[in-house]
Order: sequence, then C-alpha cells, then structure tokens
Amino acid sequence: MNSGILLVDKPQGITSHDVVSRVRRAAGTRKVGHAGTLDPLATGLLVLGLNSSTRLLTFLVGLDKTYEATIRLGVATTTDDSEGETTATHDASAVADDAIDAGVRALSGPISQVPTTVSAIKVNGRRAYDLAREGVEVELKARDVTISEFSVLDRRTAEVVDEAGRTVSVRDLDVRVRCSSGTYVRALARDLGAGLGVGGHLTALRRTTVGPFDVADAAVLEGIDVAPALLPPTAVAERLFPVWRMSSDETVDLGHGKRVTVGIDDTAGPVAAVTPSGDLAGLVEVRRGQAVPIVNFPSDEVSA
Repeated sequence: MNSGILLVDKPQGITSHDVVSRVRRAAGTRKVGHAGTLDPLATGLLVLGLNSSTRLLTFLVGLDKTYEATIRLGVATTTDDSEGETTATHDASAVADDAIDAGVRALSGPISQVPTTVSAIKVNGRRAYDLAREGVEVELKARDVTISEFSVLDRRTAEVVDEAGRTVSVRDLDVRVRCSSGTYVRALARDLGAGLGVGGHLTALRRTTVGPFDVADAAVLEGIDVAPALLPPTAVAERLFPVWRMSSDETVDLGHGKRVTVGIDDTAGPVAAVTPSGDLAGLVEVRRGQAVPIVNFPSDEVSA
C-alpha cells in the first residue's frame, strides 16, 4: 500500500479513532493517523494519512475548516451538545430574529473563546473530557480563534418537554461556520444561547471542508477500498504549498543532505520539493536562497 492522504466521510455515532481502526484493517497497515478529530455526534470530512504521508498531517491540522450545524436555543447541556444532560430549559419563543443576528455578529471575526469543558484539551497531562467524567471541575483558558463566517441558513420553532414536564418552545438554527483551527462550534452554540439569555447547545454537526479539501470528494467508510481513494502526497502538497521542481542533481544533493541553492524567494513556511519524476521528496524552507529540509519522504513509498 503506497502512502497518501485519504478523505473519509465519517458517519455519526463512532469516534475518529474507530475510523482510523477500520482504515488500518482495510489498508493492511498500522501506520494511519488523522488531522483533527470529530466527536461521535459529528459527521463529515476526516482527513487521514497513510504510511509516510502521516508526516503531512502536521501541516493539515491547522487548516481552516467549514461546518454545517444546528443550534437549539432554549436548552443548555453539560457538554454543549445533545449528548449531554440538560442543565436548564427556557422558553425561547420571544427571542427576536434581530437579537439572534446581533448575537451571531458578536461571535464573528476574531474572538476569544473558552473551549467546551468536555473536550480533548489536555489539563495537567489529562484530557478535559476524562476529568469531567470523573466529576473533576475543569477550568479551561480562553483561546483566540477567528470565525470568518457565521451564517444563519434557516430558523425553526420546535417544542420540547422540560424537566418539570412542561412544554417549552425552543428555536432551532441551521448555521454555516467557517473558522480557524481550534474553534469549538459547540462553544459557539453555548455562547450564542447564553448571550440571548436562554441557553443553547448543538444538536447536529457536519464538517464539510478542511482547507482545500471537501467532503464531496470523500470516500464512504462502509466497504471502503483504500488504494483507489488515496490522494498522492505530491498532489496534496502542491495544493497546500509553493512548489520547487528539482533537477536530477538537486534531487540527489538534497537526498544526501547537501545545501542546495534554490531559485525562488525565501519563504516563511514549507515548500514542496518535487523530483523530476513527480514524487514528493520532502518539504523544505528556503533561507538565504538555500533549501533547508523540514521533513523528507522515503523514496520507496512516495507516489507520483
């Protein structure tokens, strides 16, 4: 099995690790990793790397992402999504559309966000969700994120029964969110509801893009045939980075660790070093006109 990047449309109800395990079995290799988890509740694009292409995952994790989600206003939960226990219920029928729109605008652009308590963030070496399940009170620090789009696509009114058996009206919002890596859409739902005074949580979440990759191009997990679905590492790198197309001599010199002069401007980030045969030899930085290796790819695993 050659190395490559695999786009998978994760179904609801399983973890990202479950997807990795199934792909390992289907591909016949243990060396499979992913570039960012999705909760069991969530569906959509999961980006995997196989064999030497796992080395590319570090550069995929930080890409911007797009989600389609449903936010329920009027109910707050312990996990900020529908898998948690209800902590408060309020009638949201009187929440005006103008107030919702103002709340959405306040949560757009560069914002400071406190992540969801039940998250994979490590606190003193342990995952926050493990501590929360043990009843340990977790206080996570706010982090700066950027919400480049927070659009309300549809609005509906629904009725739920609260803890006291009363029927309460809630508002359901279908939204699209484009955001920087590290954003918690569950936290957006929580903060929107809190700002409106009625509480809120996420009832559905689907990741549709990761950087230039779209869920429309992803393989279905059930019965997946891995080999034909793999994106060659060269093709992936060319979509993400500037490209340095090397001569045969440059390819040999770079492989031997020699300093190679590059005919392109110095870069602040990676450049894809591509061999004459179209293989991805590695990622380099260009400093003072010379290529400085960041990561190399084994010649026996790269794909054109």
